[in-house]
Amino acid sequence: MKNRIGEELGVSRWFTIDQPRIDAFADLTEDHQFIHTDPARAAATPFGTTIAHGFLTLSMLSAMAYDGQPEVEGQTMGINYGFERIRFLSPVPSGARIRARFTLAELTEKRPGDVTLAWDVTMEAEGATKPVVVARWLNKKYMEAA
Repeated sequence: MKNRIGEELGVSRWFTIDQPRIDAFADLTEDHQFIHTDPARAAATPFGTTIAHGFLTLSMLSAMAYDGQPEVEGQTMGINYGFERIRFLSPVPSGARIRARFTLAELTEKRPGDVTLAWDVTMEAEGATKPVVVARWLNKKYMEAA
């Protein structure tokens, strides 16, 4: 994969961010701000409707990675290692469909079998002109012993 640094390696399928998903996230995180959960009040905001929590949008990367990140041959386990940067560039209105594009930015091997991949991720909403989220996401991959 070192030869593919700088390349877009995958795109996830579309995921619908509907009001039931937003409400469930609000319940799980105890973040019931009206712009997420009250369609009547949210209609009077500049958004015109309820919007997804930024962290809900970001959390969808876990599901999107199954589609957009290629399998690494010999991998025994992978973990989320964090982010170097995250920017929420535009809101995700209730009912929108989102997907992510994954570009391999860096690959480092700390020691044999311990690989860190840095992904430049661009998440987009269907029909929007501006990305929803841009991030540098770090994943650790643990490989079989040679």
